[in-house]
Amino acid sequence: MATENTNTVNYTDDNIRTLEGVEHIRRRPGMYIGRLGNGDDLGDGIYVLLKEVVDNSIDEFSAGFGKQIQITVTEKDATVRDFGRGIPLNSVVKAVSVLNTGGKYDTKGYKKSVGLNGVGLKAVNALSEYFYVEAYRDGMCSFGEFKEGKLINSGMKETKEKNGTMVKFVPDEHLFVGYTFRMEFIESMMKNYSYLKKGLTLNFNGTTYKSENGLLDLIKDNMSETPLYEPIHLIGEDVEIVLTHGSNYGENIASFVNGQNTRDGGTHLAAMREAVAKTLKDFYKTFAKKDFDPVDIRQGIIGAISIQIQEPNFEGQTKTKLGSTYMWDTAIEGEDGHTTYDQGPTIRSFVNEFVKTNLDNYLHIHKEIIPVLQQKITESEQERKEISTIQKKTKERSKRTNVYNKKLRDCKIHYNDKLPAAKKELAEFTSIFITEGDSASGTITKARKAETQAVFSLRGKPINCYKESRKKVAENEELNLLVNALGVEDDMDNLRYNKIIVATDADDDGMHIRMLVLTFFMKYYPDLIRRGHVHILQTPLFRVKNKKEIRYCFNIDEKEKAVKELKTGVEITRFKGLGEISSSEFVDFIGENMRLDRVKLSDEESIAEIMEFYMGDNTIDRQNFIRCNLRSETELEDVNI
Repeated sequence: MATENTNTVNYTDDNIRTLEGVEHIRRRPGMYIGRLGNGDDLGDGIYVLLKEVVDNSIDEFSAGFGKQIQITVTEKDATVRDFGRGIPLNSVVKAVSVLNTGGKYDTKGYKKSVGLNGVGLKAVNALSEYFYVEAYRDGMCSFGEFKEGKLINSGMKETKEKNGTMVKFVPDEHLFVGYTFRMEFIESMMKNYSYLKKGLTLNFNGTTYKSENGLLDLIKDNMSETPLYEPIHLIGEDVEIVLTHGSNYGENIASFVNGQNTRDGGTHLAAMREAVAKTLKDFYKTFAKKDFDPVDIRQGIIGAISIQIQEPNFEGQTKTKLGSTYMWDTAIEGEDGHTTYDQGPTIRSFVNEFVKTNLDNYLHIHKEIIPVLQQKITESEQERKEISTIQKKTKERSKRTNVYNKKLRDCKIHYNDKLPAAKKELAEFTSIFITEGDSASGTITKARKAETQAVFSLRGKPINCYKESRKKVAENEELNLLVNALGVEDDMDNLRYNKIIVATDADDDGMHIRMLVLTFFMKYYPDLIRRGHVHILQTPLFRVKNKKEIRYCFNIDEKEKAVKELKTGVEITRFKGLGEISSSEFVDFIGENMRLDRVKLSDEESIAEIMEFYMGDNTIDRQNFIRCNLRSETELEDVNI
């Protein structure tokens, strides 16, 4: 006989709760900062917290106050001191602890700031084990001290400090388990801030960052290849653009809004891509009677765009993708009580007009660039057409041999689908698993969510793209069909899955296949990696169980801990391949608890050097690397069942 759950049935007034202050942030941190993490990834929450604090100081500089920011970070805490106006003294505690409170709702105070939703410092406070703020104004200091978002001390005192604000915080280790601030990530953050804010001096742990040439310095400092021509630097009111071309494949364009690195792009990046392609297309149509395709014009482009807009609308609190349509969209309350909106030009039209005028003028003045760029576009066009012909033939051959449909078990929703608002967030969960062999493919296919998860099955080892020509690679059936499945044959914007997950066995062959697939992406589709789409699936190496409990362990340390805690009657299974794991077990490993390692590629890293080291003929260097990093035989030995 079934029993009722009294906690569910007895739904009374006692079940209704109001979350006070910043308690909601602590309960639902993902809504405010995205992922938590331990600091091993630049997207982890502790860096979002640091950025929220620094962004406030940047906003002060942008408003014309304070030319220096001091940032001190240890492994566990961070302190930021600016020399702006300082938070108004009577509002210090409220500004860092009461939601929807701030000075950025009125565009007169912060016309073009990064954080506009009154949450930033509150999120830092709420998610910190310890948080302390001081505001200095005209010889007086107002301070607030908090623990886990709750006020423990506050007051006012005299001071000799110069005007400004100081914030210190220690992220809560209960939330950011085992976290550590990685200094190389923060150094990159500081460099970007300096490139975007000419005249601003940032002092990070004793090192000074300052740029005299803005985005031009960013491109020149981070470029890993010699450009085909000197970067074009265009500066206007509220917009700055740098662009050139290189010999590598893909597009490498950094984007920023109000000083914020929008690594996932958005409306401004889309506008730049469109504007550059259209302007160059029109220019060469007139100048050389050539009608180039936008895809060929953008092939190999290297650049950056930074815009300043009022009240930006970012997709998500982490502010990595711009969703705004207009340069400004200000609500105006009339005397009759009705609200109207002052909408500026669209970002698309603003960027298009700026690029059309300034890039066209630049080419007419710097005529030495014209033949160089034309040759690059022509070569890209010729190669694309040749590759397209080869790919079509390979695709048709695959269809005739009935291989085409067997390779891909597709899902129902895709990343580039135009979905209704109610289902739009599902696009973010779309993924494709790249597996090896029928066994692993069958396991994942049975365990997947057919609505959003697709499976592509490789047959054997794909070609080593590093050593072969693009034409030879295009003739490869496996990779040709993979590109077709991803939808990126002609344009990255047609990508059909948000996450591309390489799922291979944890043995020599599996690791080799993983390297071959990653080499393919790095050489011909590096944007997939730069934009964070490519991941490695972690799968359990061990199953540890006794009569009462089963645990899946992903490494030696987890296995030893499980054996110790489960104590008696322990049975250990060592998984050698994905096909050995049943589909019922696999559901958890590709569901909400899926462990993924994102493949990372920074702008300053040379793709050619990376591929030469791992896939080239430098046998001795690679052998030395393996010897230095190989785990002992005892650590890797199989465990008997």
